[in-house]
Amino acid sequence: MDSLKEKFLAKAKPMAAEVKAMIKEHGDKKLGEYTIAQVYQGMKGITGLITETSKLDPEEGIRFRGYSIPELREKLPKAPKGTEPLPEGIFYLMLTGELPTQAEVLDLGNNWARRAIVPKHVFDTLDKLPSSTHPMTLFSIAVMAMQTESVFASAYRKGISKKDYWDYAYEDSMNLIARLPRVAAYIYRKKYKNNEHIEPDPKLDWAANLAHMMGYEEFDVKRLMRMYMTIHADHEGGNVSAHTTHLVGSALSDPYLAFASGMNGLAGPLHGLANQEVIIWILEMRKQLGGGLPTKEQIADYIKKTLEEGRVVPGYGHAVLRKTDPRFEAQQDFYSRYIIPNGKDDLCEIVQMVYEVAPPILEGTGKIKNPWPNVDAHSGALLMHFGITEFDFYTVLFGVSRSLGVLASLIWDRALGHPIERPGSITTEGIRKKIASIEKAKA
Repeated sequence: MDSLKEKFLAKAKPMAAEVKAMIKEHGDKKLGEYTIAQVYQGMKGITGLITETSKLDPEEGIRFRGYSIPELREKLPKAPKGTEPLPEGIFYLMLTGELPTQAEVLDLGNNWARRAIVPKHVFDTLDKLPSSTHPMTLFSIAVMAMQTESVFASAYRKGISKKDYWDYAYEDSMNLIARLPRVAAYIYRKKYKNNEHIEPDPKLDWAANLAHMMGYEEFDVKRLMRMYMTIHADHEGGNVSAHTTHLVGSALSDPYLAFASGMNGLAGPLHGLANQEVIIWILEMRKQLGGGLPTKEQIADYIKKTLEEGRVVPGYGHAVLRKTDPRFEAQQDFYSRYIIPNGKDDLCEIVQMVYEVAPPILEGTGKIKNPWPNVDAHSGALLMHFGITEFDFYTVLFGVSRSLGVLASLIWDRALGHPIERPGSITTEGIRKKIASIEKAKA
C-alpha cells in the first residue's frame, strides 16, 4: 500500500465511524428550511450534500480544506525554480486534509508517472472519430474508453465487501488522474497540430508534462499550467461537474463512468464552457470596435448593447459568490508578475478594463445579485497570450484540473459509505396545494 493510501485510510476509517454515529444520534436535527423558489430554481442554497474537499463561501470565496487560494499559492510545494504550486499538492491536501511536504508531493508525482500509460485502444478510439468532433466530446469518450481498465468494476463483479469500495475507487482514481494529461494532449495534437504527437517526459511534474506534450516548452507556460490546474481543481460539491460525479458514483458506477458524466456537465456553456464563451465575446467586441485596444467607454457601450440584446456578459456572475472570484484575482496576479514585465498583452488588458467597467453596469440593472467576475473571465486570455489560441480546447484543460477535486471527493464518498442519491420531488400541483394550505393556515 502506498504512503498516501495508508494516510487516507488512517483518516477515513475513524471518520466513517464518526459519521455513522452522528447520523444515529443527530440524524433528525434540521439544517435549515427551503423555499418554493429554491425548489424551482435549481435547489440553490439548499444544503443537501457532504463534500469534504472544499467549501465555497459567498464572501470569502473557495477554501480547500480551510485554505484560501492565496494561502495555497504560498504554502503548497513548488517545482524546482517554480513559483506556482504543484497540483499534486492540492490533491494530497483535498484527500488527507493536510498540507503535504515536498517529499510527499514528489512521491505522489512519481506514483502518477508510473500509472500514466494509456491503453492503445483509447487512442485508436479517438482516431476513428470525425476531425470535427468537439474536444470535450473526445475527452469524455476517451475516459469512457479507459473504463475497460476499471479495477472497481472488475472487483465488484467478483464480489467485494462494502468496506473495501474505497480501495478500488482510490486505485481507479489515481490511474485516471495519472493518464488524463496524456489523453488531453493527444486530443490537442490530433485536433490542432496535424496529429503529430509528443511523448511524455517522465522527469516532468504532472502539469508541466501536460504543457510539454501539448508542445509548449516555455517555462512560463508550465508555470501557468501548474497554477491553472490548482485553482480549477474543485469548487465544493454543488457545481454541475462535482455533483454529477458524486451522483453517478452514488450508484456505484466506477470512477471512469462517474467522471465522464461529470465532464459532460462541465461541457455546458453555463459551467466549464464559459471560459471559451468569454474569449469569443472579447474577440467579437474587439472586431466590432475596429481591432486594437478599445477605450473603457467603448467597452461600456458594448456591455450595454450585449445586455439590451438579452444576452449575458460571459465570465460575470456566480450562483454562490458575491465578490470577485479569488481565482480571477490569482490570474490577475499571474499577469502582473510574469507577463507585464515583458510587455502588456492586449487581451489581458481588455479583461482588466471589463473588470473596471462591467460591475457597476451590471449592478445598475437591479437584476444581478453578483456583478463580479468569476474564474472564466480571465483564464482564456492568459492561455491566448502563450499561443494556446484554440479556445474550443480550454474546457478540456478545466476538466483535467477538475479531476483532482471530484475524484478525491469520490474516494471519500466510498470511504464514508454514502448511499445512492435519491432526493424526493414534487409536482407543480403539489406546490399549488402547499401554497393553499399555507394561506389557509394564515387566515
